[in-house]
Amino acid sequence: MGTLSSSVVLKDSKAGDRGPKPPIYGGDSGGPDGGSSSRDLDRLRRARLGLVLVLVTVTMIFVSFTSAFVIRKGLPTIDEKTGAYVNDWTGVSLPVSLLLINTTLLILSSLSVELARRQIFRRAALAPVQAIPGVSVGEDRSFPWLGATVVLGLGFLIGQWIVWQELRLRGFYLATTPSSSFFYLLTAAHAVHLFGGVVALLSAQSISWLRRPVETQRIWVDVTAWYWHFMALLWVYIFALLYFAR
Repeated sequence: MGTLSSSVVLKDSKAGDRGPKPPIYGGDSGGPDGGSSSRDLDRLRRARLGLVLVLVTVTMIFVSFTSAFVIRKGLPTIDEKTGAYVNDWTGVSLPVSLLLINTTLLILSSLSVELARRQIFRRAALAPVQAIPGVSVGEDRSFPWLGATVVLGLGFLIGQWIVWQELRLRGFYLATTPSSSFFYLLTAAHAVHLFGGVVALLSAQSISWLRRPVETQRIWVDVTAWYWHFMALLWVYIFALLYFAR
């Protein structure tokens, strides 16, 4: 019985080696999984893990502040004149309208930094496509969301300074009452940590200006954005604590 066989002839064409070759995905090269290599994904995971450790530390600090706040609020003291136990806790006259404006600024900054995070993730996803010769994804007309976040964050810090000045005008200083002491302690500690976030945002923006690899930019923006979200939630908690527990 006869059989029909086919043969394939392979030719070594040097001319084929002269043309551009498409990118090869896999290994440490950029791939279709969002334009990230396994090495870059490992870097991102390590950065997020480090951020979690930082946030746990910050959380423990403010948990200790909250515990001290609650205990001191209900702790009686001895009146020197009568010798009786009295509660010397006096509520602070908060400038609520100013605090609400500051809260709005911080929430808007959290929204803008999230838009910046999503923007850099889109750029990282399109990076492998842009590496293909002859392929164009259009002009990059991205909005400077990081810069907007920095402006809003600085606006919040300036607003907090205005709040402190308003409290002084109302006669509430650091050592006036235990409640005023805790107000300055909580708001100042939050402001210091938020200023660290502003520095991180400026660092992420400088990395973008220096044209560093898009994956490096993505890691910086991602970690900074999640830190900033945490600072916004922390401030909402502090504001609620100071308002309802006064």
